[in-house]
Amino acid sequence: MPGPNVLVVNCGSSSLKFALIEPDSGDVIRRGLVERLSGAGAHARALDQVLEKLEGQAIAAVGHRVVHGGEYFAESVLLDADAIAKIAACSELAPLHNPANLSGIEAARERFPDVPHVAVFDTAFHQSLPPKAFMYAIPHELYEKHKVRRYGFHGSSHRYVATETARLLGKPLERLDLVTAHLGNGCSACAIHAGRSVDTTMGLTPLEGLVMGTRSGDVDPNLHDFLVEHAGLSLSEVTDLLNRKSGLLGLSGSSNDMRTLLKAREQGDERASLAIGVFTYRLAKAILGLAAALERVDALVFTGGIGEHAQAIRAETLDGLRVLGAVLDPALNATNGVSSGGRITGGESRLLALVVPTNEELVIAREATRLAASLLGR
Repeated sequence: MPGPNVLVVNCGSSSLKFALIEPDSGDVIRRGLVERLSGAGAHARALDQVLEKLEGQAIAAVGHRVVHGGEYFAESVLLDADAIAKIAACSELAPLHNPANLSGIEAARERFPDVPHVAVFDTAFHQSLPPKAFMYAIPHELYEKHKVRRYGFHGSSHRYVATETARLLGKPLERLDLVTAHLGNGCSACAIHAGRSVDTTMGLTPLEGLVMGTRSGDVDPNLHDFLVEHAGLSLSEVTDLLNRKSGLLGLSGSSNDMRTLLKAREQGDERASLAIGVFTYRLAKAILGLAAALERVDALVFTGGIGEHAQAIRAETLDGLRVLGAVLDPALNATNGVSSGGRITGGESRLLALVVPTNEELVIAREATRLAASLLGR
């Protein structure tokens, strides 16, 4: 390889995040974010800005985050014409994400033509879901013709924290049953049996499941028709409302940021209190539901910006899991489990709860390194 570092590229609809990572150590050499992108060629121009910051750095491979791989991809892949065509075919399942991902892939391949490019999919980790977990109870021909099913997202994060949890507990991942909760502006939880995802809260799109920053999570499927008929909204306006104006923002009427809402609740803001209460109740309820996919729950793992830093959210969620014997240790929770190998529950607790910081960029970098090595080894 020309050098040890991997460039990780994450293209959103109006942004480009990047990180230059040494995959063995996990050291981040450089990272950054270019925002407010719009128009044709925007991602290519943003990547040119990135290259200016990386001048002189050796790059061995480029790893791309791709949101939706449909049923095509159960693992990361080297990018070639066939893989790119399949990613494009999944754009109807993720119209806001996959086209942007493809723009970044095209721009990066033009600028780094001599290094391997690897796609790492948010959905791939969940391709191990059994049919009883991924099928919707709708006419089967909709699955056969249009691939309407539950896919799940945040796969790289759930995979990473499961592996880290096994390391922290000193146990083989193959012998653990875990529930992982990735809580940020987007939120999802996952049941993991022997290192494999067996159920998750997100579905066909990232809208399904938990309450999130601006996404509603689960609602009555007939809500769309009701709002079209009674609120005078169009179908696209309802979809936009549920994705961008709901969740914590919609409930509180003030913010999608959990830190802001926790401060507002302390000052007596009833709407902020309601938003937090709905968030933690729905999270606890989902965790209990995911336990149905497991033989036991060896650990509940909190990760993501909220999961790693919001002590009150963890405490209130665990209070909703009393039926599992959860007993919080307030002192350990106050330090985010840093002094206890991630543990935030007390010795008397029947449910072990941990805080494990996620690192999706490192997963992408290591996947890119692995596949690049396999390519050069052929």
